[in-house]
Amino acid sequence: MDPSPVPFGRPRGERADAARNREHLLAVAREMLAELGAEKVTMDGLAERAGLGKGTVFRRFGTRAGIFAALMDDTERAFQVRVLSGPPPLGPGAGPVERLVAYGRERVDFLFEHHAILRAALDRTRPIPAETSMSALHIRMLLGQAGLDVADLDTLATQLTAALEGPLLLYVAMTEESPADERLADSWQVLVERVCRP
Repeated sequence: MDPSPVPFGRPRGERADAARNREHLLAVAREMLAELGAEKVTMDGLAERAGLGKGTVFRRFGTRAGIFAALMDDTERAFQVRVLSGPPPLGPGAGPVERLVAYGRERVDFLFEHHAILRAALDRTRPIPAETSMSALHIRMLLGQAGLDVADLDTLATQLTAALEGPLLLYVAMTEESPADERLADSWQVLVERVCRP
């Protein structure tokens, strides 16, 4: 597997002024997010606070969801680096099933930690693109390394990815007795261990 992080939202080959505008808009969006919460960050509000035209914001992000996808870019890349080159069992050096379990646990924590931004990044007018995370590729690679006697590892990887990355996870409520992220992480481990049972 190529150890390079999978692109999440960063544009390539930007002009210097476009790159400055992007960084300025993202800094302002972060301020608004901290101050107002994700639900109150709008394209118009961002343009006004940043002192830029609405057209600039729309060209840069396309949609309101695009703002939040861009905000997740650096965070997503840092997570990918931990998966690709961090210590085991998340990173290389552990067995494939152990890594699958660790990946799911870490990914559930990641989704819950950033749930407000990730929910806002869902563009309900378009299908969710597979390239928004490396989960499908990583899960497929680890299933292949586990040596499962399965005819179609690609479909199995897609199903496991859906179980881990599905938008439903972003809507699960927390309870005081047992946080939903812990229950989901435990369920992920049960699922992986049963699927990968010799």
